[in-house]
Amino acid sequence: MYNNNFRLNLNADVSALRILIVEDDPMMQLGLEQSLMAHPQLEIIGQAEDGYLGVQAALKLKPDLVVMDIGLPRLDGIAATQQIKKELPNTHVVMLTSHQTDTEIIAALSSGADAYCIKGASVERLLSAIAAAVEGATYLDPQIARRVIDNLKPPAPSGNTANLSGRELEVLKLMVEGLSNPEIAEKLYLSPNTVKTHVRGIMNKLSVDDRVQAAVVALRSGLV
Repeated sequence: MYNNNFRLNLNADVSALRILIVEDDPMMQLGLEQSLMAHPQLEIIGQAEDGYLGVQAALKLKPDLVVMDIGLPRLDGIAATQQIKKELPNTHVVMLTSHQTDTEIIAALSSGADAYCIKGASVERLLSAIAAAVEGATYLDPQIARRVIDNLKPPAPSGNTANLSGRELEVLKLMVEGLSNPEIAEKLYLSPNTVKTHVRGIMNKLSVDDRVQAAVVALRSGLV
């Protein structure tokens, strides 16, 4: 997926990625801040300990990316994410959660967040999720993807979902794994424009508007 040596495609003249952390556990909050601040391309611009304050902070600070817990006081991370994405559609959200029930996973996938990580996973996974979100790719933590596959009863593919070509299925699988278009192109020995065409065709056939929705359909339908 992504190399553990975290790097964003930022030019020297571009400011560091501005990050807001929304987490109610003080120790977890401190750990996240220390881990992310170790990377010069990342700047922590604020923290909030509940979803309501998280939304307020996001609207005031307009971060590039929010690391969002789900189990928050007053306003949970799913509702907070929905509000942030509605008001700040260009702000990326990485959902960081210990919640892995079927209902919570689907709610998280429907919230509009760009990436999903499990608490306790390695910092490299969180960095991979951040990189994926910034590059416009979908990142699903392997544990979440496996829960979706194993515990949601998948309907048999029907209609347009069954009309994906072999190459489109290959591209879709890599989209679910969180690879960006350039990474998919490199892995499949295709040009970036060809990959972009395949991604557009996949979304049209699955009747979805973005990569996250395509990943959810793929996982729930057993396509990958």
